[in-house]
Formats: sequence, structure tokens, C-alpha cells
Amino acid sequence: MVWAPEAPSTPSRPAGDEVAGLSRLQVLRLLDSGPRGLMEAEAESRLLRHGENVLPGRRPVSWPRRLARSLRDPFTMVLLALGVVSALIASWGTAGVIVLLVVASCVLRSNGEYRADRSTAALRELVATTATVRRRASEDAEPWEREIPVDQLVPGDVIKLGPGDLVPADVRLLRARGLTVHQAPLTGESAPVPKRALDLPEGDDHLCRQGSSVVAGSALAVVAATGADTMLAGSSAAPARRLSAFDRSVNGISWTLVRLMVIIPPVALVANAVLRGRGLEALPFAVAVAVGLTPEMLPVVVTTALARGSALLARSGVIVKRLAALHDVGAIDVLCMDKTGTLTRDRPVLRDSIGPDGGPDPEVLRWAAINSFWTLHLADPPVPDALDEAILLGAPDHGDVEGVDASPFDPVSRVSCALVHDGGAHRVVVKGAVEPVLERCTLSPPDRLRAVRLADRLAEEGLRVLAVAVTDRPAVHRLGEERGLSFAGFVTLADEPSPEAPGALAALSRRGITPKVLTGDHPATAARTCRDLGLSVGAVVNAGELADLSDAELAEAVGRATVVARCTPEQKARVVRALRASGHTVGFLGDGVNDLAAMRAADVGICPRGAVDVTREAADVVLAAKDLAAVDHAVAAGRRSTGNIVTYLRIALSSNVGNVIAMLAAGLALPFLPMLPVQVLVQNLCFDAAQLALAFDRADPAVLRRPLRLRPRAILPFVVGFGALNAVADLVTFAVLTWVLGVEGAPAFHTGWFIENMLTQAVIMLLLRPISGVSRPLGLATGALAAVGLLLPLSPLTGAFGLVALPATSYLWLLAVVGLYGGTLLAITRRRFLDRGRRTP
Repeated sequence: MVWAPEAPSTPSRPAGDEVAGLSRLQVLRLLDSGPRGLMEAEAESRLLRHGENVLPGRRPVSWPRRLARSLRDPFTMVLLALGVVSALIASWGTAGVIVLLVVASCVLRSNGEYRADRSTAALRELVATTATVRRRASEDAEPWEREIPVDQLVPGDVIKLGPGDLVPADVRLLRARGLTVHQAPLTGESAPVPKRALDLPEGDDHLCRQGSSVVAGSALAVVAATGADTMLAGSSAAPARRLSAFDRSVNGISWTLVRLMVIIPPVALVANAVLRGRGLEALPFAVAVAVGLTPEMLPVVVTTALARGSALLARSGVIVKRLAALHDVGAIDVLCMDKTGTLTRDRPVLRDSIGPDGGPDPEVLRWAAINSFWTLHLADPPVPDALDEAILLGAPDHGDVEGVDASPFDPVSRVSCALVHDGGAHRVVVKGAVEPVLERCTLSPPDRLRAVRLADRLAEEGLRVLAVAVTDRPAVHRLGEERGLSFAGFVTLADEPSPEAPGALAALSRRGITPKVLTGDHPATAARTCRDLGLSVGAVVNAGELADLSDAELAEAVGRATVVARCTPEQKARVVRALRASGHTVGFLGDGVNDLAAMRAADVGICPRGAVDVTREAADVVLAAKDLAAVDHAVAAGRRSTGNIVTYLRIALSSNVGNVIAMLAAGLALPFLPMLPVQVLVQNLCFDAAQLALAFDRADPAVLRRPLRLRPRAILPFVVGFGALNAVADLVTFAVLTWVLGVEGAPAFHTGWFIENMLTQAVIMLLLRPISGVSRPLGLATGALAAVGLLLPLSPLTGAFGLVALPATSYLWLLAVVGLYGGTLLAITRRRFLDRGRRTP
């Protein structure tokens, strides 16, 4: 009798390591469970007691905590430092406006991120990972199996695992058949690891941890630990998400501006002290100049633009799981994809069965059908293989054959195996790709060469070719290790091209995206399909020929090719990495376990909602269906959002730079400060509020035609050029106020420049952007900005801001200056800068 500890009627919260050295029976007793699973009432009770199966770090961040975290933004920290300086010198007006700017920025940013995360979380429920669990309604009821969200799993649940499944918790295997798992996130092992359901375990071959994924085989397991008690939750070595190209670009812009903000106040202060003898009285002005350079709404505009694009995509069933990924989708210039299900339909059609001599042979189809039937029934894959279904649909009855064991198709070995009892003998039937099957067969060199040539000829006709082999074996053996097989022949199937694929490929090409087909099929088969869809195939590369190439040579070879055939999962990933290293932004569209490595290597991983769990969890973008047209919609949305962010950066930075140049020049030339600190800050607050409308702006059609990336170096010339033009407009205003209008006294000068600044900012927002019509939010924002500039000096608030009413002739001259500036701006943008901007951001 096997000893087992007496289990409590309501087990305490277990840990996965407690079951490591126990037999299956001992584990089930410890967890107060059984092979038939838990009762529903008991599962609900345990869920309340143990909590949801959610990692601690995956819980949503509360709004107050997000607000506190937004204070760590570099712009916010610098503004707070400037506010402290203002308070120390008793410049309370300056300090108050700075605090208002900080509060407005943090609240808007936190609210935008909170709403975006809530929307994303709600959308992710549509593609939430589920697990197949076995439960009962009552003690005597028969168990049934159903899909439930993984966060509803509890210790003691009995679950099923199959290829493509994420292991949803720490589990102890009860039964396993050909099970291999990928556990690199936990152990760093790149190769899949075999697992066995040993009754007297040694090591951890009988345990599967949360975070690993099933590569091949199937299993029945009992949940040992969930949530915070899993090994993954307790691991301190869990890697953080890498910064995307978008994150790096935004951070680069932010820290460049922070450095300028730190440098400018001391420079302005020293210059005023040396040339004008103002000393510390100019410190509030220097602080205001630094604040004027700050695009403190940058995080808000970025979050709003990306969240709006994601929300619009969600209406068409496209889910963006990570906001920054929307920019990366718009930057894609190479899209890698598999052939089956993307360029062709998921349902291949059986064509023929051919013997080794090249003639029709029904016996080959019989053996292929036996392999397909028992692979589907005994290996129990989560999704039936389309090739197996096509073979069974077109094959006759395969006779009285009893299945014993089966190993499903493995993307690494590229074969499937079935052990059957046929006519008093045990036989192994192997079916799969041509090369690995022929390598297992006993063939003379001439016969092997003849078989290879026959397979090549069939593939060149656009057919998918599967090889079939048979051998006698004893009843007990390890499937997948067969050698010395007897070659039976080939089964051919045809892939029907997707009717939507030609139009979608043409649309992607018009957007400047180059497709690359990475497939495990024969080169000729893949090339034929591409030609039928109107793709220019160019060179066709066999992945086996790339093994000895360096990364640079690989990138060059793949860059010339449209098709890379005979790809293993790791070879797909290496091709993607080589393309990225050569400067491309790469997206990968896939749906199977064999696509996972390539998806993780790409800038953007894309999958359909029907993809296997592990692939869907790793993807950045989830489509309603495996449809290239949906990818085109996502690319367009990404480019619209990025275009609006680039437009904001151009407008905000060029305007701020121009104003700062003008303020520094005027501060040295005039006997008084050109603008009071509180006026600078109020003006900046109005600019920030108006510029939020740029997140809702319309997209220029030219922006949608080319890959769009946020490049700080490309923005800099634009900012310098138009910043200088803006400074010239300000200096012309100074001349008009001083020499033409004969303005005397600081208040009138301050008022005139305040009005001109507000009006030119409205003009900049309308003209320093793609000329494609004005959206309603932008029209309202610029109209309000101009109204504030014209009416504030006439309002009862003039005394609080140091403004005065000006004569009517002053308004006419200021409007003339603004009109001349707007005309010059319009001429330049039409002829040069925006045309260049349509090519590079």
C-alpha cells in the first residue's frame, strides 16, 4: 500500500514545490481532488479562499497610484524644480501657474492612461486565455470538460494541455503523451523539454510551471499552485519588457529638451546681470523662459493619440494590447508571414496518392489516412490539423485497424507518428515533410534520388507533398525515434489561394510594405502560390542554405527574396532578427506554436483571435481574423496616430524655440523685461490646452503611403527652421510696437506681444501641419486661442496679468504682422517643408 498524508477537507493555500516528490495519488489527496476533477461548488469556494489565478504584477494600477507615478516624468520633475525656485524667491504668481501646469499635465496624462488601460483590459477579455478544465456538478455526477478563463483556476482543478497551450498554473502531470514544453521564460533553455507523468518522480520531469508553453503532445494535469504561489510569481529574475523604438525616441526627445531647460535659466540670468545689471530680479523671467520651452503636454498627447487610434481599431475587431505597438505597426516596412491560412485558405484539398514508381497507389492514401485518424483521436490536439482533415475527407475506409498510440505533428521534427495494430501485427505509420521522412527510410541512393526528384516535380506543380512510410515495431517503443522505415509513397494536396489576398497584398505594397513569406513548405510550392497572387517572387531561398551565413550575409540574401522555404521555427526567428538588424521595422503575422519565436523576435507580433493561446498571449496586435486587410487597417491607424504626434512635436517645439529666442534677444535689447513671467506662463497654459486638439487631427493621405517612424533627428531641422521664422515674426512685432506705434511703457509692450503670440500660435497650429482640412476639435481650439488673445486685454482680468487695453490701430498693425507671417508660412510649407515631411517624419 502506498502511503499518503491525510488531506484536510479544506486544504490551505498550497505551494507548487510541496508536490515535487509525491506520487500522483499523494498529490490528488493533498489537494483533495481526483481524476474526475472538482465539484463546481468546491471550485467556487476555493476561488474565494485562494483568490484569482493572476500574477501580482499583472493587476491593474489604481488611478491615484498612476497619478503619483506621473510625477516621475522628466518634464514634470523639472517644472516642479522651477516652481520651488520661484517660491523661494517669493515669486508666487510664477509658482502658482507652474503648479497649475503640473497638475493639469499629470491629471490629463493619468486619466488618459487609466482610460486607455481600462479599454485595453476590456478588449483583452475578448481574447483572454482559457484552459480546458474537468469539473462535476455533484459528487455522483459524471464529469464534463469546458473552457474557463485561466484566472478562474484553483488548486485541485484537473486540466488538459495540448499543443499551443500556455501552462496556466503550476501543475503536476497525471498523464502525458509525447509532451514537450518550452520553458525559456523560466529557465532560459532554448530547446523544448520533454515531460513525463512519472508515478515515483525524480527531478521535475513530472512538473510544468506557469509561463511555459506546450510545443507538442498532450497531457492531463492537476493544478498545484496558482497566482502568487507559482514559481513564476516568486521569480525575481523575470525579465522586464524591453523598450520599443517608440519609447526610445520619445525618451530621447524628452531628455534633450530637459538638458536645454537646465541650461537656459542660468544663461538668461547671467546675460541679464552682465548686460542689464538686473541680477536676481530677472530670475522669475529666466524660470518662465525655461517653462516656455517645455512641451509638458507631450506625454498627454502621445497617450491620447495612441489610445484614440486603438479605440478606432477596436471597432473593426483589431485589438492593440500595448499602446506603443500602434506606432510600431505604422512603422512596419517588412511584413513576414506564413503561407497557409494567410495567402491561402485553411482548408487544403486532397489531390492524389502516388507510389514510389510515380504512378497512382491507393495503398499510400490508406496508410496516410490511418496516420491522420489515430493522430487526431489519440494525440488529442486542441485544433484538428487541416491536412489530416483533408486526407480523411478524401480517403476511403482504411479497414479494421486499431490505434495504440500516436505522436502529433511536431514543427521541429516535421513528422507525425501513429502506432497501430493491423492484422495481428503492430506497425508504425510516419507521415510528414519529404526530407525528414526519407531520412528515416531504408533506400538505396538511386531510389532516394528518384523519390526526391518526384517530390520536387509534384511541388513545382504547386502541390503540397507529404511523404508516407511504414515499419513493423513491437507494441512497446518510443514514438518518434523510428529508423529503417519502408517508403510507401506521397500524398499530394492543393492549397486554394485566398480570394482576398491579392487585393490586400496590393494595398500593403501601396503603403510601402514588402511582404516576406516564411514557410515550411517546398520552395516551388510557395513560389507558385505567390505568383498566383501577383507577388513578384524574385529569388526563392531554402532556409537550409542559410545556416552557414553570417547575420549580415543572411540579411542580404533574405532582402532579395520574397520566399524563404523549409523554415523551422528558429530559422524564422533568425530571418526576422537579420531583417531588423539591417534597419527594417519588421512585423510578423502568425497563429501557431511554430510562429512564436519569430513573433517574439519581430518589432510587432500580429496574430488572429483564433491563434493558439501561447501565440495570442505573445502578440502585440490581435486581429478578428487572419486577414491581411485587417493588417492594412492597423497600419493606417498606426500612421495616423504617429502623424499626429509628429505634428504636435513640430508645432510645439518650433513655437517654443521661436518664443524663447525672441524672449532672450528682447530681454537683452529692451530696458525692461519683454514679458512678465506670469504672462509667459499663462500664454504657455493656453498653448498647451489648445495643442491637445492635435491628437484628434485628420491624417494627411501622404502620411499613410509610407512607413512612418518617430525620428528625433528628422524633426530637428524642421524645428530649427520654423523656430527661427517664428522668432523673426516676434522681432518684427517688437519693431512695429516700438518704432511704428511708438508704444511707451512695459504694460503696452507686454500686451502687444501677448496678443501677437496668441494669434501666431493659432496660425501655426493651422498651417504647420499637413494641409488636409481642419478637424472640428482643431478648429474650435485655434478659434478659442485667438479669442483669448484678443479679448483678455479687454477683460476685467487685465490687472491680474499686467495687461492694458490698446488702441484700435494697434490691433490692425498686429493683425497685419500675423497675416504676413501666415502668408510666408503657407508659401514655405506648400513648397518645401511639408513635401519633405511627407517622405520622412
